[in-house]
Amino acid sequence: MTDTVPYYEDFVEIKKKIWSMLNNAVKDRSSSFRIPVFICGSQSDLDGRIVVLRKSDQSNNLVQYHSDIRSDKIGKLKSNNNAAMLFYDKDEKIQVRLKVECTINHNNEITKESWSKTQHISRKCYLVDKGPGTMSDTPTSGLKPELDNFDYTKEQSEEGYKNFTVIQCKIKSIEWLYLAAKGHRRAKFDLVNNIDTWLVP
Repeated sequence: MTDTVPYYEDFVEIKKKIWSMLNNAVKDRSSSFRIPVFICGSQSDLDGRIVVLRKSDQSNNLVQYHSDIRSDKIGKLKSNNNAAMLFYDKDEKIQVRLKVECTINHNNEITKESWSKTQHISRKCYLVDKGPGTMSDTPTSGLKPELDNFDYTKEQSEEGYKNFTVIQCKIKSIEWLYLAAKGHRRAKFDLVNNIDTWLVP
């Protein structure tokens, strides 16, 4: 079987495919690109975690996800706002690595707009008493018993807004790898200097 996809050896088509997959991931819960690995930290303390892609904006070379202001990644991003994101789709045989520069949004117009679109059920994690990663004597969801179900009201969920944070990731470069049967292909797109390069896979 040969690969006859238009993005096999064409920079324009490759970029089209990448943004199509990112845009689709925002809407499609089953998309592999919806849950990338986000890696941040310092040289001596790198950390990775799965995040949920909430926005894809090609015109501004931006992707974003939601977090809790008390998360330990916030401190890491404050000391070093450079990070990486790794996406992989097994069916498409495509891996995408983004080098990004992050902006932390908390209690501003960007968080207000995102919070207004956040589903009631998704607000639950922002209602925990202590921040994510806090040590606990017992296994816990972090929620008070009266909130540890789906009976909490929309009004009660508003309490979580004070912890809600939007991390905007400005893309500096994109690295694309296509695991093709007739020979892999790899390319790098430097968005800062507008340079497209083929790489050996």
